[in-house]
Amino acid sequence: MKLLLVSTNEAGQRLDKLLVKYLNEAPKSFIYKMLRKKNITLNGKKASGSELLVLGDEVRLFFSDETFDKFHTSTYQKASRKLDILYEDDHILLINKPAGMLSQRADGPEQSLVEYLITYLIESKAMTQEQLASFHPSVCNRLDRNTSGIVVAGKSLTGLQEMSRLLGERTMHKYYRCIVSGRMTGNCRLNGYLKKNHGTNQVQILKAPEDGALPIETEYRVLAYGEGVTLLEVLLITGRSHQIRAHLASIGHPIIGDPKYGKQGTNERYSRAYHIRYQLLHAYRLEFPDIEGTLSYLSGKSFTAPVPEIYQKLVPYEG
Repeated sequence: MKLLLVSTNEAGQRLDKLLVKYLNEAPKSFIYKMLRKKNITLNGKKASGSELLVLGDEVRLFFSDETFDKFHTSTYQKASRKLDILYEDDHILLINKPAGMLSQRADGPEQSLVEYLITYLIESKAMTQEQLASFHPSVCNRLDRNTSGIVVAGKSLTGLQEMSRLLGERTMHKYYRCIVSGRMTGNCRLNGYLKKNHGTNQVQILKAPEDGALPIETEYRVLAYGEGVTLLEVLLITGRSHQIRAHLASIGHPIIGDPKYGKQGTNERYSRAYHIRYQLLHAYRLEFPDIEGTLSYLSGKSFTAPVPEIYQKLVPYEG
């Protein structure tokens, strides 16, 4: 017999929806047959599957181990790697992602931050493999593989939904730090239009609207100077693919180390001198807006992710 205790992540959904996730190899006809025969019960009683689950409900599956193993395949694969966790509570985590790591898994066998996150939660006993069958923690925002910095992850369904909503509404302020080629002066808000070439996975910055182009806004301020480079803090007002990288390159100041939008000669020079393998773009600070409801305790809070050491080598800066 298997006992499933309904947590906040499962509450509010129909019983049959939960069973389809948990018995992920079973046909629906089998699940409804087991409900009719009372081989699956809800709080000790016969159920149809249409019941809405509430916190604390008990779902019992009166199966042999062989039957259970046949119809339940765990999606968990251990992917151990130490994470730099900046903040954690019952609902969210803020993680300082290193450059070179995927935010989410793409085609192929390479593990991503999501897999490392799930392993961390299971090994820290924040969740069980059984709970993973009905709820998958995940990241709420993505950074390019070669961009470092803060990634928001949902540890609970509430956290995942609320953080995704705030990011979608753009009420959460995201500040980046980057080192660009050349000397820039003053503070500026850049406007333009971004058009993506899906074949090459590159974008083009336009001054005027065009079919398929989306409006963009990028705000920056100068923080400090190094030899032939400038350290910027960038506020991402719109969040388009490759926006910061392409927008700065379009005004003649590409990010050091950027293979897509940078200057090849400059990148090669810094690679030889400093062994730079990734673009020097870092999601540095996250500022939460006023939040109502369960996550109201995060209202107005700000979190930062220390920049990689190479930034200080190129542009020494305090602040």
